[in-house]
Amino acid sequence: MSYTSEPFDPDHHDVSGFDCGEESLNTWLREQAGTAEVRRTARTWVWVDQDGSIAGYYALASHRVRREEVPSRIGRGGPEEIPAVLLARLALDQRLRGQQLGPVLVADALTRIVAASRIVAARLVVVDALHEKVAGFYEQLGFRRVPGSLTLVLKISDAEAAIEHAN
Repeated sequence: MSYTSEPFDPDHHDVSGFDCGEESLNTWLREQAGTAEVRRTARTWVWVDQDGSIAGYYALASHRVRREEVPSRIGRGGPEEIPAVLLARLALDQRLRGQQLGPVLVADALTRIVAASRIVAARLVVVDALHEKVAGFYEQLGFRRVPGSLTLVLKISDAEAAIEHAN
């Protein structure tokens, strides 16, 4: 099955059937994504399947991190406060588990982030993982953990190189 990535529109997209298994992520999509859009605090993108059901989503927001808070390989040469994009939320409906679509959804988000960074500069992608299992998922995708935390970072230049290599 194929999925279309499109901007979330609470007046158009039915979120009532979406269930990723993590209630905080379900609730955020149902109750806060629309408000975040209006307030310009996050942009949410939904994956819609052929019948119009939401199969997954992610939210992006501008962010910044202090250079000393990230691994030295990543922060080296950067300003004291490094411009970043926060991959604020990412969730895939439970019915799609085991199909290796999580990395594809992340790649969709990273493609959008790389394109945006060509217009508004950013150096890093930041993820605040909900728990260790999620942190491990992002580490497998090349994100580096900020020591002693559930925060992970990826250089946008690394994401861009991976996208170009995949195409």
